[in-house]
This record gives sequence, structure tokens and C-alpha cells, in this order.
Amino acid sequence: MRSLLLRVLLIVWLPLVWTASAAAADFTLRLSHQLPPAHHVARILDGFAADVARETSGRVEVQIFGAEQLFRAGQNHAAVARGQIEAAVVTNFQWGATIPEMNVLSLPYFMTDLERLERFPGSPPAHLRERKLAQKGVRNIAWLYTTRQSIFTSGRRPLHGLEDFRGIKLRGVSRLIDESLVAVDAAPVTMPGSEVYQALQTGVIDAGLTDVAAAYSRRYYEVQKYGTVTPFFAVYFHLFVNPRWWDGLPAGLRAGIERAAAKAERAVIPATEQAAAEAIRRLAEQGMVLHVQEADEVRAWKAAMQPPAMAAFLRLGADARELVELIDAP
Repeated sequence: MRSLLLRVLLIVWLPLVWTASAAAADFTLRLSHQLPPAHHVARILDGFAADVARETSGRVEVQIFGAEQLFRAGQNHAAVARGQIEAAVVTNFQWGATIPEMNVLSLPYFMTDLERLERFPGSPPAHLRERKLAQKGVRNIAWLYTTRQSIFTSGRRPLHGLEDFRGIKLRGVSRLIDESLVAVDAAPVTMPGSEVYQALQTGVIDAGLTDVAAAYSRRYYEVQKYGTVTPFFAVYFHLFVNPRWWDGLPAGLRAGIERAAAKAERAVIPATEQAAAEAIRRLAEQGMVLHVQEADEVRAWKAAMQPPAMAAFLRLGADARELVELIDAP
């Protein structure tokens, strides 16, 4: 009831705030996201807001509503497409079956090379996905890389070899990733990240799978003794806007926002790498026994886990195949 009352108050009160604030700027960009303030991508977005003000000489004001203050993660797309807000940031996972090609980033061991991640924004495969997003009523303006370092956690024994997965009830993430886990005889149980801690604590599942920063922030070290760090999959947050609002901006202001977005795309790469390194260090400090895979171990896991997920992705059709070919192109 308290949460519902807060949302009702926000709906009533925020339009008054927006109206008063908009008087100081010619245009207002209200941006919704799910991240807590301390998350490194949330801090990048704060920098984006400051850069937009500078690049547009104060004519565009970015108002950020993080931690699901306005809309839940799954509601952001519809809110932007309908014009309830001007912009939002979500992950590629959140498109699910709506745009299944978005899952190309999360194919096991496919987009986890840093060079590939760095060249993705502005690339042909990014443009193909942006066309898909446009068909769903939003215009994408930034790709914000947020992880490539995953961790498989366990309580009873470490997961070092592929044979260690046999019979393990493991947190699944998506249908494609579940294909790779089934290939090594694990039993994936798909659930949102917010439910994993309790599932590990109560024994509903034996092992966890998440990115290293989330393993630390969600305190997996309290219920799991071991962790194997591997570049299993990548995740991007991405920033999109309402096309009608965007097209109504003067060209110079659009260019200023695009410069700020490009700066955010560059800044998030070292920020993400630093966040991952800090998370690994902090997990070890909390007593978790960590194993960071060597190159030969990565190759072995890739050979076993990538093919079934890739085959399932390619069955999506011609666009999926084109995406893979574009990303694989030198």
C-alpha cells in the first residue's frame, strides 16, 4: 500500500515539478531507469545529464528518475513509446521475445571480447538493432556496456570443470543461456536476480549465475562459498527516446545530445571494467574462494556451451544470422 500511495503521489506531484523546472530550459528530457544511485551506469547517466546541459547551453534539461521511481523496468518501453516520458534506459535482456535479436549480446562467449564491445556503438550490427527498436516505437541514442565478467557461484564444491555442472540446479537467465547450461547437464531454473539470494539460501537452487558486480551487491558471499569468474556473456543497458519528442528538437540540440551520448558510451567502458575488478576484489575480501579462468579454460567452456545457444539464436531467422555475420566480420 505504501508503494502504491507513493506512485500515486508521484503521478500527481511530478507534473507540477516538471512544469516549474521546464521554465528554466526550452526542452525537458525525463529519463527513467531501474538502477540504484551507486551503480556505475547510474553515475554515467548523471554525467550524461550534465553534458547535455553543457552541450545545449542549458536549453535541454535532463531529469533522471532512477531506482524505478516512476516506472518499473518492464514498463519503460511503453512509457517512452506512448510519450509519458521522453527517455528510458533498460538492458538488452528486457526485450525478451519482443525483439529476440537483442539477445545476440548475451550469447555465451560471443561478445565478451573487449575490442568487440568497444566497437559495437555506431557499428552495422548496432544499426540493425536500432532499426528493430524503431519498429517498436523508440529511437535508440546510446549503448552502455555494463558487464562481460560473469560468476558461477556454488556452495558445496567449486565449479571448475564442465563435469562439475552435472545435475546442478543452477540459476538460469534466458532461454538462450539455458540451452548452454543444459548442454553441460545442468538444470537451469530461470528467475529474476532479486529472488536468487533466497533461492540459494534455502536450497531451491544449488548454484548462481550473474555478473560479478551483482554477486557482490546482492551479497552472494553470505550464502555461497565458491565462485568461478569467466567472460560468459555481455550485457548492455541502452538509452532510447520518444521519436516524436526527438524529431521536434532543433537539429543543433539533437546534435548536442548525441555528443553527450557518445561521451557516455566511451566513459562507461573503463567504468565497467573498474567496477568488475573491484567486485572481484571485494568478493575475495568477504571470504569467497574465487577462481578466475585462464584462457584454455575459457576455450573449453566456450566449445561446450556456445554451439547450442548459437544454433537456437540462428533459428530466429535472417536478421539473427546477419547480426552474427556482422559481429564476426573483421
